[in-house]
Amino acid sequence: MQRDEATALSERSIDELPMRVGVGQFMAPTEERLQFIKQLGVNDILLNMYDTPLLADSEKPLTGEEKWSYKELLHLRTRVNDAGLRLNAIENLPISFYDKVMLGKEGRDEQLQNVKDTIRNLGRAGIPILGYHWSPSGVWRTSTNRRTRGGAITTAFDADELGDVPLSLDREYSEEELWENYEYFLEEVVPVAEEAGVTLALHPNDPPVEEIGGVPFLFRNFENFKRAMEIVPSENHGLEFCMGTWSEMHEDLQTVIKYFGERDKIVYIHFRDVDGKTPSFTEVFLDEGNYDEYELLTLLDEVGFDGLMIPDHVPKMEGDGNWKHRGRAYTVGYLKGMVKSRGIDFC
Repeated sequence: MQRDEATALSERSIDELPMRVGVGQFMAPTEERLQFIKQLGVNDILLNMYDTPLLADSEKPLTGEEKWSYKELLHLRTRVNDAGLRLNAIENLPISFYDKVMLGKEGRDEQLQNVKDTIRNLGRAGIPILGYHWSPSGVWRTSTNRRTRGGAITTAFDADELGDVPLSLDREYSEEELWENYEYFLEEVVPVAEEAGVTLALHPNDPPVEEIGGVPFLFRNFENFKRAMEIVPSENHGLEFCMGTWSEMHEDLQTVIKYFGERDKIVYIHFRDVDGKTPSFTEVFLDEGNYDEYELLTLLDEVGFDGLMIPDHVPKMEGDGNWKHRGRAYTVGYLKGMVKSRGIDFC
């Protein structure tokens, strides 16, 4: 891409853009990967910075162990822009950045200061969204080699297969403790996000169950998300709306989307689905899950959602690498077709 075209693309604010399709679920923005994404006909990406077996790589372009520097964030955003893409967000703030905050341990205020510095640096570097979770024990699956359509490899969760789960952390934690710690976190960081021009986006607990290993999963239902958004009301705090995790819940997605969409609380979307709900589900291709994907995309359009949608976890298809590029390409094409059918221009 010519330099002037890339610059024009990067300078257009994401607030000016319509609903659109992008790509995420990786950390290392290699030249090969960025070129592949551009070939898919999308202009927007987000990057993950959280070590988990569910992601493709462990190469981190950001080296900080406690916070991220302005210089590295700026270089990262510039690298993406030079490939003709927009860096919409960095998601999944590493657990090690704020585990003491989530658990109310000694040293939490030092971690909070580092989180605030990171938010300020994101704003200075021109990265407008930070996705985060409140999951001190991470994401849980009971299988990472379940077979779905045509033998594609996917993940699954079945509570009956967990057995007698030992403590995940040093002790059992109560739901009241995690709520108290979460409120303290929001009271400290939301004003900083407002000053920095950064929007914080909360991801659901996955799986959305009450607890595992002595750790409560707060963000497992509609009511708890409403409570989260009301603690420190702000235009700079909303939802990293993971359709797959919401599909795992026993909630009516139309009601949820109408409620949060009409309040402009859906920041961006992980567009995936599952077959089944808690306590047992399997991640599947977008066109074979619980919900009617076109019906929900239509509703998102009707409530005024104008953010980024990305494929999230996808089945591993024949010939796929660790990043599952074929599965992602299939989902990108599927999403683009639905968006185009709504008469929305690609940006």
